[in-house]
Amino acid sequence: MTTFDATRTAAIVTGHSRGLGEAIATHLLTRGVRVLGVSRRRNEDLVRQFGALLREVTLDLSDDAALTRWLESAALEEFAGELEMALLVNNAGVLEPMGAPQLQDVKLVPRAVAVNVGAVLMLTAAFARVTSTAAERRVLQVSSGAGRNARAGWSVYCSTKAAVDHHARCVALDAPPRFRISSVAPGVIDTEMQAEIRATTDERFPNRPRFVKLHRDKELPSPAKVGGRLVDYLLSDGFGAEPVFDLENFR
Repeated sequence: MTTFDATRTAAIVTGHSRGLGEAIATHLLTRGVRVLGVSRRRNEDLVRQFGALLREVTLDLSDDAALTRWLESAALEEFAGELEMALLVNNAGVLEPMGAPQLQDVKLVPRAVAVNVGAVLMLTAAFARVTSTAAERRVLQVSSGAGRNARAGWSVYCSTKAAVDHHARCVALDAPPRFRISSVAPGVIDTEMQAEIRATTDERFPNRPRFVKLHRDKELPSPAKVGGRLVDYLLSDGFGAEPVFDLENFR
């Protein structure tokens, strides 16, 4: 585990209001790391538990104009300040639209691309710019095995996650000073996204029965467990050695 001064470490976590993002933020806050949570909704439970250690920005990451205004404001620089270690966790993501192309709601396609890809690229670029004086900078992109294996019914989701993986590969080649990046597939997790999968139809997602069985047999790990492992990896000496990584390979 990398030795770091929590008082001089700060993290930006997208999608911190629930699920895996909430778990990641909780593990960082528990370690004394300041967190800036970016989500459409506030997380009152985390505010009550951690107080001033958590700051929140209410922002819809599918609204690129609103995201641009925020990134161009002084808010990011003010949060970064004089840091020893700066962290960015691009966690927010959406699953819809599911189904073969002819079944997809076309209005949901640009939203998925904006949240799963556009916001990730924009935040990473802004983060690299405002943290140039930090001794250590790390970007964790929450990806998926869907970005590495084609799935019927998930053409949009698979494509966006593949884009995030390739983005990490390219940024790693750019090698900004003191900058590490890794796009990590965390495996299946018992989140609201899994509930979305179970609530759809076999027509829209032919692999649905597998996920129904995983839930029925209680084989889905909790967000808290996976979030803890992701934070352990993020803070480990080996973080970023591979720009595209499977969490199951972290020991």
